[in-house]
Amino acid sequence: MPSYTVTVATGSQWFAGTDDYVYLSLEGTAGCSERHLLDKPFYNDFERGAVDSYDVTVEEDLGEIQLIKIEKRKYWYQDDWYLKYITVKTPMGDYLEFPCYRWITDEKEIVLRDGRAKLPRDDKTQILKQHRRKELETRQKMYRWKEWHPGFPLSIDAHSHSDLPRDIQFDNEKGIDFILNYSKAMENLYVNRFMHMFQSSWSDFADFERIFVRISNTISEYVMQHWKEDFMFGYQFLNGCNPVLIRRCTEIPKKLPVTMDMVECSLERNLTLEEEVKQGNIFIVDYELLDGVDANKTDPCTIQYLAAPICLLYKNLENKIVPIAIQLGQKPGPDNPIFLPSDATYDWLLAKIWVRSSDFHIHQTVTHLLRTHLVSEVFSIAMFRQLPAVHPLFKLLVPHMRFTIAINTKAREQLICECGLFDKANATGGGGHVQMVQKAMKDLTYSSLCFPEEIKAKGMDSKEDIPYYYYRDDGIKVWEAIKNFAEDVIHVYYESDEVVCEDVELQAFVKDIYVYGMRGVKASGFPKMIKTREKLAEYLTVIIFTTSAQHAAVNFGQYDWCSWIPNAPPTMRCPPPTEKGTITIEQIVESLPDRGRSCWHLGAVWALSQFQDNELFLGMYPDEHFVEKPVKEAMAKFRKNLDEIVSAITERNKNKKLPYYYLSPDRIPNSVAV
Repeated sequence: MPSYTVTVATGSQWFAGTDDYVYLSLEGTAGCSERHLLDKPFYNDFERGAVDSYDVTVEEDLGEIQLIKIEKRKYWYQDDWYLKYITVKTPMGDYLEFPCYRWITDEKEIVLRDGRAKLPRDDKTQILKQHRRKELETRQKMYRWKEWHPGFPLSIDAHSHSDLPRDIQFDNEKGIDFILNYSKAMENLYVNRFMHMFQSSWSDFADFERIFVRISNTISEYVMQHWKEDFMFGYQFLNGCNPVLIRRCTEIPKKLPVTMDMVECSLERNLTLEEEVKQGNIFIVDYELLDGVDANKTDPCTIQYLAAPICLLYKNLENKIVPIAIQLGQKPGPDNPIFLPSDATYDWLLAKIWVRSSDFHIHQTVTHLLRTHLVSEVFSIAMFRQLPAVHPLFKLLVPHMRFTIAINTKAREQLICECGLFDKANATGGGGHVQMVQKAMKDLTYSSLCFPEEIKAKGMDSKEDIPYYYYRDDGIKVWEAIKNFAEDVIHVYYESDEVVCEDVELQAFVKDIYVYGMRGVKASGFPKMIKTREKLAEYLTVIIFTTSAQHAAVNFGQYDWCSWIPNAPPTMRCPPPTEKGTITIEQIVESLPDRGRSCWHLGAVWALSQFQDNELFLGMYPDEHFVEKPVKEAMAKFRKNLDEIVSAITERNKNKKLPYYYLSPDRIPNSVAV
């Protein structure tokens, strides 16, 4: 009688093994096997990290094996099992791989197809078509869209992390408990003695050092030493944790009535301001989005304030970007003066502090939350709803969706919910952050997520004109590496543009993102369908780059750039100044966050800047969803390209006081998971 050797691999996560009854049956083109008992209680098979082999004997040859059914029946208590993969050696000596990488919970069964990726057009038999359709029907019941706030991209329909499908939950929920992590961070940073001292002001700038942890040779210490300097202020627009706002100024806006007399002493080329603009030496950052946003009112004992500044910057003869004018409100007038480097020291310093605080708010809520977390969740939900596990694009994208829905759900549960942790220290808490996302949706366009296109649209693409924009330089390299990888995978499965058009599952995936993620807004520029391999490569690059590189660029530098509180105040306790010449050091310190809010802020930026345990970085694909040799070769080529980028960045950063490494591929996690 024919005999098949079946090998079963259990995951290495905690509690991945099972003591339940486990049954297996094989289904081939010539028939089905009986149900075989593989494991029962106290057999000690299917333990964490185990690889177990079994001989399955059948009455007659089953033909080509198409499906494997795994059933788990409860012995005593709920005992979830993480199945990595199954391999089958046929009587003819052929090896078949059946990837799973899923949890089997309760008394459920799963049906696996072999690991070869297939488009819908490739399935010829009714049984495979039915399996494909049933998988998507089941997933669409589990992954439902829900509106969290009006105007937001839709998110997952789940009230808490425990409501999510087991496959997308964190392995250890405690590891991503924001309250626990923030408290632990404050304990590790030795600031917990200050964390409840709300309304208690610091005495001076030096007093902030009492909660500042110095780690030798880090960027954070350099920031503490140089934060008052104009070059450091300007540098952060290029290579800080929010390097996405600066743009070349083509015309001084009427709402910022800067005159030549005001800035003449800051210009170094003996040109007028208008001539400097024409030569491309003037840059602008406008925080208009904050205008009209309500400041946090959750603490009646502390009035908090927001501003919507406009900052004009200049590229000097050393090619450094420095500020030359700051207006703290959007409407010009006598009570909204334009602050200048030639003003009194504390006038100019406070104006810069207000800009840094505004930058922090835009960074947290728009750059970070909306444009990486919420957008990546849209990609994740659409993928699970519309792409079955056998689809090549599911196999390509699933590593880049790891834990994204889980971290966002946990954030809605604890961090950015009403009365959440975000309200404790941030001036945009208490609802302001919701208003900001709603306003920012109009600028969330497809082209703005295409990295090279967005850099060019801002007039920031010239390396000769702007030589120290490392975010741009490294981002372009990583974008191109991802795009080349996507193209290589696409060409394995899509032999022509016609095949792209015919892929109904791909088109449903794209439509889901447009209709539910972008709320069907035509002005977003998100495609409703993909018609060419070239466009598909770009689309996949947008998804992978956003979920990996873009998130890394704006997340993991938060402790570096925001831990020195005066450089990134999460709130301001006095209104913006309305006149010059009256500011004192005491007023500045009174404006800055109190001791309690400073400590919550420090704990937050520390916790958010840490990599996950067992982090998987860009190009690392330990779960072998693909089995085809051409794709594995494409992965090896991708890793080689990424290694070359790492080497180039490492060489550039040598001996730099301010190294830029956030877009080094060995520091880019595959997915948004923190």
